[in-house]
Order: sequence, then C-alpha cells, then structure tokens
Amino acid sequence: MISLFPVLWPELILVLTASALFLLGLSRSPRARRSAPILAAGALACVFFGILMSSEQTGALQDTLSGATGSTFYIFQFALYVKLIASGVGVLLVFLAWPVGEEATGNAALEYGHDAGEFFALMLLSIAGVFLVAGANDIILLFLGLELASIPTYIMVSISRPLPIAQEAGVKYFFLGAMSAALMLFGFSYLYGTTGLIKLDAIEKLFHSQGLAGMTEWQILAVVMLLMGLAFKIAAVPLHAYAGDVYQGAATPVTAFLAFVPKTSGMVAIIKILYAAGGGNWSTPDILMKLLWVLAILTMSFGNMLALLQFNVKRVLAYSSVAHSGYMLVGLTALLAARNHPAIQADALAGVLFYLAAYGVMNVGAFGVLQLLPARRSLHSVHPAPPPTAGAAETYDDLAGQGYRHIALGLAMAICCFSLTGIPFTVGFLGKYLLVQPAWAIAQVTTDHALSSQMGWLVVILMVNAAVSAAYYLRIIAALFLRPAGDSADSAAPAPTASSLLAMPPAFGVALSVAATLLFFVYIPAANALTSRARAAAQLQPKDAVPRNYSASAN
Repeated sequence: MISLFPVLWPELILVLTASALFLLGLSRSPRARRSAPILAAGALACVFFGILMSSEQTGALQDTLSGATGSTFYIFQFALYVKLIASGVGVLLVFLAWPVGEEATGNAALEYGHDAGEFFALMLLSIAGVFLVAGANDIILLFLGLELASIPTYIMVSISRPLPIAQEAGVKYFFLGAMSAALMLFGFSYLYGTTGLIKLDAIEKLFHSQGLAGMTEWQILAVVMLLMGLAFKIAAVPLHAYAGDVYQGAATPVTAFLAFVPKTSGMVAIIKILYAAGGGNWSTPDILMKLLWVLAILTMSFGNMLALLQFNVKRVLAYSSVAHSGYMLVGLTALLAARNHPAIQADALAGVLFYLAAYGVMNVGAFGVLQLLPARRSLHSVHPAPPPTAGAAETYDDLAGQGYRHIALGLAMAICCFSLTGIPFTVGFLGKYLLVQPAWAIAQVTTDHALSSQMGWLVVILMVNAAVSAAYYLRIIAALFLRPAGDSADSAAPAPTASSLLAMPPAFGVALSVAATLLFFVYIPAANALTSRARAAAQLQPKDAVPRNYSASAN
C-alpha cells in the first residue's frame, strides 16, 4: 500500500474519504451531516493543492501481477492537468451541494435527507473515476474508470430530491448509461480481438507500425463503436436525447455535476482512444476525422436549436451543454486533421483541455445562481410549470424580475451567460478562440482543398452557433432584468437575503466561479498560467519521464 501511494495518492485520498463518508452516513446526527461536505471539500482541496505543488511528478505503476511489460497507470502532465481541473471544479460542486439549515438535509435546490454522507461519498467516487480515466493505460482500467465516474451519478440523480421527476430521470439515465456501456464494451472487445493487446501504449505502437493503410475495417469499427459509446458521456449527438429530461429532473447541484464530471471523463477517454488509434501522432484514417467533423456540426447545431425551444432554464442549460460538447469536438476534429503539423496539433489539444476547465467554472456559476434564486411561479403563465422544487428557480417565469431583487446574483448570471456565449473579456471567449484558431490554421496551411474547405466551414458553423446561443443566453438575462415580475406566487421557501447569501457556501462557490470566469481572461498572468498548463498537458505520453516500477505486493 505504501509503495502505491506516490502514484495513486489522489485516487486513494478520494476513495478513503468516500469510505469514511459512507460510515459517517450511518449516523443520523445533524452534526455528522454537517461534517460530510467539510470532509469532501477538504479531500478535494488537498488533492488540488497537492497536484498544484507537484505538477512535475512523473512515474508509472507497473502491473507485476499480470506480468505485463507495459504500465497500467501513467502519471504525467496530461493526467495531472485533468486531475487538477477535476478536483478544483469538484470543490465548487461540493459548495453548491452544501447543506443549509439546522437539520442539514439539503438546501433550497437539493434534498438528500439523512443521506448526506452517502451523497458526498458518491461525489468523491465519481471524481475518482475521472482520475482513473486520466491516468489509465489499460482498456480494462479505462472502462472501469468511466463506469466509476458514471454509476454514482445514477444514484445521485434519484436521491437528489423526493419527487417523481427525479426518480424518472434516474431510471432513464441508468438504462441509457447501460446502453452506452454496452457500446463501449463492444468497441473494446473488437479492439482487443483485432490487436490482441489491452495496453494503450502497445496498441499505439501497433497502429504506428501499421500506418494509415494498415488499419483494418474491424479496427476502425472498434474505434467508431467506442466513440459512439463515449458520445453518451459527453452528451453528443446521437446519444444526447437524455440530457433534457435528466438535467431537469435532477436537483440543480446534481445537474451542474452531470454537466462537468461525466463530460470530462468522456472527453478524456476520447482523446486517449484517438491518440492510440492514431499511432501516437494522431494519424487516424480519414473516415474518423470525417466522423468527428459530422458529429461536431450536428452536436453544436442540435444543441443550440433545441435550447432555443425550451421554457425550463435547466433544460436550456442541458442542451447548451450538448452544444459545448460540439465546440470541443471541433478542437478534436482539428487535432486529427492537422496530420503533418505537430504545432497545430498541440494547439488543438491544448484548446480542448483549456475549454474543459473554462466550461467547468462558468457552468458551475450559472447553475449555482439558478439554485440560489427562489422559485416564483407565475399565476398566469401560459406554459405549464414543472413540479415545484424545494424553492429553487427553474423556469423563465421564476427568473422574472429577480435581477433587481437580487442584484448580485443577477450580475453573476449575466457574467456566466456572457462567458458561455463567448463574449470578449470572459474565459468563454478565450476558450472558443483557442478551439477555432487551430481549425482555421489548418484551412490556411493545407494543400488539400477539400480539407481546407471542411475546416473553413467548421469554423463558420461554430461561429454561427455561438451567435445562435446568444439568443437563449440573453433571454435568461432579459428575464432577470427586463421582464416584470407581474402577479406571482413565491414558493414556500422564503427569498434569501443578501446577508444570508454571503454566509452560504453555495454563494461562495458561485463567487469563486464568477471570479474565475473573469480572472482567466482579464488577468493575463492567470490566463497564461492556465493555457501553459494546457499546452504542457498536450503531451499525451511521458516520453521524458523515467518510469518507476511499483510492485503491487511490496510494502
């Protein structure tokens, strides 16, 4: 156990803390429930600052039990970056789920009753799954990490509030998640069956030796099935249909969790699969690049079009999450298209990694404001209201006039919506620029006119979709500040005052998210630090590292 700690210490900290939280859940004391988020946030903060201080750590966990020569688990800049952003955003997500009140059974948007210990333990286990995906060099461990990141979220959705809509969302999410797992297993089985290998670095070397012409149809089918299974994790077309119902049914803090953690695990897994399939230099067959090109266009276009049609703001943000997955697929498409341009490839991958962090902070801010605003059901709404929540806003009618009543929350939502749109002076603008720039660079430097046209159209469609997204993001802001409250009925929960908001951890999480949304663009050193880490993480293999072998049975 001691010998494993230098390599797996972030995962071990989260898993051990989660185990302690499960035991803490046996107590029905309010004091125990109040201590659960403290333990969860403390564990994630320790991991975050530990990785921040040891970002140069490298090494490998040798699988001596199976006798394999490859490493099962790699620790290098890519994995460290993913763990850094997952733990950092994870702290903000814990703040959103922080219990408020004497009984500490939830807050205005979330009701987990006496299961606070179990709820926060599930959060830590899901984030630990992202960690495993980031460092996995084995398709078995990769699959287990993906499922560890997903399975706790099925339970979190169902227990997040005592309403039929939440249980319905949990059941839908579970069965569709099982289907995506079956698709992934189908792809992994064909990948193993056609290569005889389970180590990703060994698969990478095999495909590198085969070259583009050597990749068989069955191997291409394996990668395509893996991409389809992972499309569910990132809510990409055609496996995006669950997003609206599940995001609406879950409690708002859980919805924020779903929009970041499973998406991060899926996007990281896609990157690792494409890297292995591309022989270590992203040289995949053209059909895979064209598939990503189509998926990127369909995902961002369908996501934005569906978001325009919604009246529930959580559904709006759900389909906006689909669109943001499409934006990141643009970066992955550019990554595969820049076959003979390693500098552009590094920029494309760095852009995707940067956007993961950017989307995490601005998305938490938007959902955090939504949960802090009280529900106000209009008595004369022409649109049927969803089942009442514990007091958190969900519809445009709920938001009507709230910007004046809660000016700080209204401004915070405006900043997050501007950033999600991609307005300058926000991290969202910088993130979209870093995604667009590599695709545009390929269109300029390539001698292949068809590829140049494809990349040019991809950039244009992304920019058009970003403009379309302004319609529903600005509609949220307009509801807050321009729409009169009218004759409305407040929910049973009283409207929070400014003083009480400042004392609430959820409000602190929103404040940190809004600060990061502005900081990573306005404050140039902070933006440079994040982009530099993303560029360092674009090195997918620890080529300069001296692997350290650890025996699983050593003491």
